[in-house]
Amino acid sequence: METALLYSLGGLFVSAFTSATILPGTSEAVLAALLYAHPNSWLWAWLLAGWGNTLGSLVTYGMGRALPQRLNKIPPRAQMLLHRYGAWTLLLAWVPILGDALPLAAGCLRLPVWWCAAALAVGKFARYAVVAAGMLAIA
Repeated sequence: METALLYSLGGLFVSAFTSATILPGTSEAVLAALLYAHPNSWLWAWLLAGWGNTLGSLVTYGMGRALPQRLNKIPPRAQMLLHRYGAWTLLLAWVPILGDALPLAAGCLRLPVWWCAAALAVGKFARYAVVAAGMLAIA
């Protein structure tokens, strides 16, 4: 693999990770740009974006879990969704605004980490698959 591609893949991972935390990130744009420049590296790009974003959301989950119970101020909408659907609500953790609060709320509610990790991974990888497929169709 060429050096420029390796740096690009590393940047994609960092962007995907930060996009799932309280830090700003634009991982979809980074993924699209990388696939435009290196369409044959779609599998590596998809895997790194998915894992980076999943791990970032798990950090946010951990932050929620680490909060003392008395500080848990979960938005009512997120709380209702998590009580109703459990960890599978995290399939929607990619949705702007609401999605950022879901892993934090799941941690606060002490939902099972393995179920949360599974739901996060499925949702994140599915979203990046759609982005990658759309970009590859254009390129």
